[in-house]
Amino acid sequence: MRKITLSRLRFADCLAPDDVIGWPQGPGEPLALTEALVAQRAELQAPTLLFGLTQSATLRPEIADHFRFHALNGAGTSRRVTALADIFPSHVSALPGLFRSGQLRLDVVLIQVKPLPAGGFTLGVICDFTQAMIQKARLVVALVNPALPAMGGDAVVDAADIDLLVDSDDRIIDMPDPEPSAVERAVARQVAARIPDRATVQLGVGTLPVAVAQALYGHQQLGVHSGVVSDVLVDLVERGVVTNAHKGCDAGRTVTGGLFGTQRLRDFAVRSGLIDMRSADYTHSHAVTAALSQFHTVNSAIEIDLSGQVNSEIAGGRYLGAVGGQVDFVRAGVASKGGCSIIAFPSATPDGKHSRIVASLGDRPVTTARSDVDVIVTEHGAAHLRGVSLRERALRLIAIAHPDHRESLARGLHEHARASST
Repeated sequence: MRKITLSRLRFADCLAPDDVIGWPQGPGEPLALTEALVAQRAELQAPTLLFGLTQSATLRPEIADHFRFHALNGAGTSRRVTALADIFPSHVSALPGLFRSGQLRLDVVLIQVKPLPAGGFTLGVICDFTQAMIQKARLVVALVNPALPAMGGDAVVDAADIDLLVDSDDRIIDMPDPEPSAVERAVARQVAARIPDRATVQLGVGTLPVAVAQALYGHQQLGVHSGVVSDVLVDLVERGVVTNAHKGCDAGRTVTGGLFGTQRLRDFAVRSGLIDMRSADYTHSHAVTAALSQFHTVNSAIEIDLSGQVNSEIAGGRYLGAVGGQVDFVRAGVASKGGCSIIAFPSATPDGKHSRIVASLGDRPVTTARSDVDVIVTEHGAAHLRGVSLRERALRLIAIAHPDHRESLARGLHEHARASST
């Protein structure tokens, strides 16, 4: 491991032509390193940037003259450049293996770390598939960030894995919980009504997950196992809602791959000692999640067609979402004893003009297959689709569509039936 100051870092001295450079998602992004990379872009030989969900100003269309883009995710600020990117649709559970095998190429990884008293370093806020990136990369450049929380588990990085240690920067990207809309709160109440006490829940980040978490404030003895968690987890624990006492495994522990919140969440994680940081090899493992007791997984979607096919990636011709962990957790909820998979979303776009339950996805992608879908929830109720015929699925989905769009959906179903019979 070689140490260097930030002012002396020159990427042109350590990058090879056509390198693929990646960094962790969300708050795991080492801002001083990515800013330096972009600032020095004219000196580089057209490297490729590989990214997932971002929440910084790093990715902008105007830097495309000097970089190529590989996108795992179109959420957050990543969507600014996904129209210019090659999209790599992958389940989160598959990403560690894809990196380690070299099927998903990565030459250089930029990370941020905090030294630990007992030796080694911690990634602090993320570990999802970051360890696999570190293991595969030819060059690991680590920024020292003393503000990171001192988390253990799969967030720990051995000093021998770091090639270049850069000193230092104390910024961490904050991801405060957004304020849900009235419609999202109505959807969340429908979801919460279907989650029993003592269940284990999976929630992501965003307005709907926050609304669902808040709708669970009256529940008792829930557990949490999730790809990422946000500040609302602190509320659930402090209110006594989340105890993790009945999970079936990892009793007493919240398990996650990322702290996607603010200083409040980071302080809680260190102070309480109740959060285990685990990589996607664990958080998204089917063997692990199937063993959880009453695992209720909650995911969202852009739209769903009348057969139950889910699109969580493209809206208006733009790549705005991801495959992500949705399919992993949909299958996990179904496999868990007493569990359930819920896909929840408002029934119409915010302006009310377009139904998010549609007759057909057309040329939009199928993120989750109709054979995997379990329960669909809107503000108008729930449609249980497992073990249900295509015609009955359509009727149940129309029943929870926005009232302004039910007639046109029913008419489309009727016309499709007539066409199929001729």
